[in-house]
This record gives sequence, C-alpha cells and structure tokens, in this order.
Amino acid sequence: MDVAADIVRRITAEIAQLPTRDTPSVRAVRRRWSAALKSAPADHVLTIAGELERAAGQGGKWVAYELIRFHRAAFDAVPAAEVERFAGRCVSWGAVDALGTILAGPLWAKGRLADAAVEAWSASPDRWLRRLVLVCTVGARADAAHTLPLCRRLALDRDDMVEKALSWALRVLSQSDRAAVEAFVAEMDTTLAARVKREVRNKLATGLKSGRNRSMVTTA
Repeated sequence: MDVAADIVRRITAEIAQLPTRDTPSVRAVRRRWSAALKSAPADHVLTIAGELERAAGQGGKWVAYELIRFHRAAFDAVPAAEVERFAGRCVSWGAVDALGTILAGPLWAKGRLADAAVEAWSASPDRWLRRLVLVCTVGARADAAHTLPLCRRLALDRDDMVEKALSWALRVLSQSDRAAVEAFVAEMDTTLAARVKREVRNKLATGLKSGRNRSMVTTA
C-alpha cells in the first residue's frame, strides 16, 4: 500500500471509530491530520485528498476539501480541473454546499476558478451543478457584480435545490450590499419563486429568512 493510500485508510478508520460522528468530532480528526501534513508537499496532500474524496460517501467529502483548504501550498496548487472533477461527483445537498463554501467558492474568489467554468455549471442539466453555482457565490462572498448575473440566470429555475440556493445567495449578498439585493428583488418580482422573495424580504426586514425564532432557522 502506498503512503497516500495508507493515510486515507487511517483517516477513514479514525472517523469510523469515533463514538459520535458529528461534524465537530470529524473535524477534530481532520485538524489532527492537517497538523500532521502541514510540512508535506502540495502534491502529496492533493493526492491524499483526491483519494479520500473518491473513497468518502457524499456526507464525508468535506473532509477532503478541508485538507486542501487548510494546507496553504495545496490550496495554492489545486488545479481547476480537479475541482471540476469533484463537482461532477457531488450528488447531494451536503456535498455541493461543502464544495462550494470550502473550496470552489474561495478558489473562484482568488481567480483560480474561471468565471467561465462557474457560468457553464449554470447551464448544466445537473441540478447539483446549478446549485453549486449559487453556493460558490456564498463561499466567495462575491459582490453584486458577480452574484447577481448568476442569480438572474437561474431565477426561473424551479428545482427545489436551486431555489433554496438562490435565496441563500441573495441573503448573503444582502449583508454587504442591501441596496443591490432590494433592487434585484423588485426588478425580478414576477420572475423569482415565491419562496425566494419571501425569504429574502424577511431577511431584509428582520435579519432572518423567516418569522420564526432565530434558533429554529437554518442557513439554507
């Protein structure tokens, strides 16, 4: 067994042996391995992360993404083509949101993932890639000039996963550019889904996406 495969086996075994496999517990494992790999070459970390991403179930891919995100050299070296391969293997809400917020969005913000690649996902027949477009705006903390054209492109998409991501993208943008979001929602009043308008207007009015107590509200 090569070194990368052995490390993937050990990470997987440590996670499997956790008494409680919740996010904080799994992240503690990832942090220990990030510390252990801190001085490792970028290509070694990318190989480990790539093998771990392929081996993990949809709910565990985020560990591979974080290994890259929190290794400076690996994050600086990860090819856009690898991110696109990761995207093609995301077939769940959780995997898409992890990829968009942890890796794809931050890489896009740095110009390491081309606008054209993100825009191409918006025209995909794959609902998960279309959702990923909007989640990338969240992960990048993108400005109105980058977020709103993508929101406009997907405004008529009535897939439940895309609608929820559109609401999320606009709500996050409203924190930095309230006026742009207000103008967009007013302009697109007859186009946006009712849920999107309701949640975004609630966010603008109350700071929450719904009228329920803050403790009952989810992010997306």
